[in-house]
Amino acid sequence: MVNKKNTKQRAKSSSKFVFWMIGLVAVCLLAFIFISNMNDKPETAKTKTNEIDYANQPYLGEKSAPVSIVEFGDYKCPSCKDFAENVVPMIQKELIDTGKAKFYFMNDSFINVDSKRSAQFAEAVFQELGNDTFWKFHELLYKKQPDPKYEKTDVFTEQFLIDTLKEVASEQETARAVKNFKAKKSMNAWKKDMDYVDKLGVTGTPTLFINGKMFTGKTIDDLKDMVEKAAKEK
Repeated sequence: MVNKKNTKQRAKSSSKFVFWMIGLVAVCLLAFIFISNMNDKPETAKTKTNEIDYANQPYLGEKSAPVSIVEFGDYKCPSCKDFAENVVPMIQKELIDTGKAKFYFMNDSFINVDSKRSAQFAEAVFQELGNDTFWKFHELLYKKQPDPKYEKTDVFTEQFLIDTLKEVASEQETARAVKNFKAKKSMNAWKKDMDYVDKLGVTGTPTLFINGKMFTGKTIDDLKDMVEKAAKEK
C-alpha cells in the first residue's frame, strides 16, 4: 500500500508494500503478502460500516451479487498496479465469477497532477463508452504505468491517455471521451470519489471496503471470510 505521507519515499520502496498472501496448491505456489498501514487509523475507521452510493460507478460482476467490494486506487501508484495485475484476477476467480461479490473501483488521486488527470479521463471513458471499455482502459493504464518515473509529473499527459484509449476504442469513441474530458463533464464523478476518500478515512492506496466496512485483513482467506460474513448480514 502507498500511504499519502512521504509519498516519494514510499514509492521508491514500493516493492516492500506487497499486498497479499495467496496460496495456490498446484505445481507452483503463488504468494502475495498484504502489509497494510491500518495500525495508524482510528479504530472507528476500521470498524464503522459506512453508507456508499454505488450508482454510476464502474464495476466487475453481477449487480445482483450480495456483497460490494470497493477498491480506492491511484493510477500512478505502483502498489495499485501490482494489485490490478496480480490480485484482482484472484478476486475475480474466487469472488466475482462465483457470484459472491461485485467489485467497484473508485479514485483516490493523491500522488500528483497525473493522478488527477488520468482519473478524470478514465471517468470520461466510463461516462461515454461504458463499463466494458472502462475496464479495458483501466487495466491497460496500469499495465503501461511507467514505474521508474513514478514520482515525476507530465508522464500521464493528455496525449498519452488519448493514445492509450485508442488501443481499446475506435477513433470515434475516443473522440467522444476526449470531448467529455475537455468539457470537464467527468469532474463531478471524480469529486464524488474524492469526497468518499475524506468521508471514509482512506489514507493510502489500495484500500478496500466490503459492504461499507474497511478491510483490514492480510490474506485472500481473510477477504473471503469478510465477504461471506457480509453476505450473511444482508
